[in-house]
This record gives sequence, structure tokens and C-alpha cells, in this order.
Amino acid sequence: MTHKQALERYIQATNTHDFNEVKVILHPQAVYWFSDKTCTTTEEIGAYFNHAWNVIQEEVYSAADIAWLTVDEKTATCLYTYHYEGYHNGKFVSGSGRATNIFTLMNGEWKLIHEHLSGNIK
Repeated sequence: MTHKQALERYIQATNTHDFNEVKVILHPQAVYWFSDKTCTTTEEIGAYFNHAWNVIQEEVYSAADIAWLTVDEKTATCLYTYHYEGYHNGKFVSGSGRATNIFTLMNGEWKLIHEHLSGNIK
């Protein structure tokens, strides 16, 4: 799997709304910077994802304008505009913001070690 495929797999896993699917892609030392919270453990990241999926029902997450800033044999960093849409209290909502993802190669697999989201997050 390439770094680009790892990002695609991550987005697909996010859209399953099952953190066990997301966790497979995460590095054990992953750190997430959200606009309103920093998560430094897998448990904190999982709780944040699960809360977001409860707030925005049937959420669909996507990435556009993906730009790979650095890629070498062990790390890959990308920027993109994220979009989400779903239902909040039965009403359709959508939003977007900016994202930075850093992947690292661990035991031959690309793992997400850092995500930084800013903007209109749920």
C-alpha cells in the first residue's frame, strides 16, 4: 500500500463510523489536534471520533485538494480540505476546514501518526 492509498483507506475507515476500522490505520503514538481538543492516546482519539459520529448522524467525510508536501521512504505529509455532511438533530448540516496528516512507515505499513484539523469541526 502506498501513502496515497493509506489516506484513502483512512477516509474510508472514517466513513464506516466504527473506530476499530480507524484504529487499524493509526500509529500507537498518534496525536490529534482538533480545534477544540488535543488527543494523545488511542482511547482519547476513539472517544472523540465516537462523540463526533453521535453528534453528526450518517456523517460522510471526504478530502479535496490533497497536496503531498513531503514523501520519503519512511514519512509522508499531506494537506487537504476536509468536508463533512450529515444530520444534526434531524437537520442536514455540512462544513469544511483544513487538515494536515502525517503518515509514517511502521513494519512495512503506512500508519497515521498525526492529524491536525482546523475550521468548522463538529
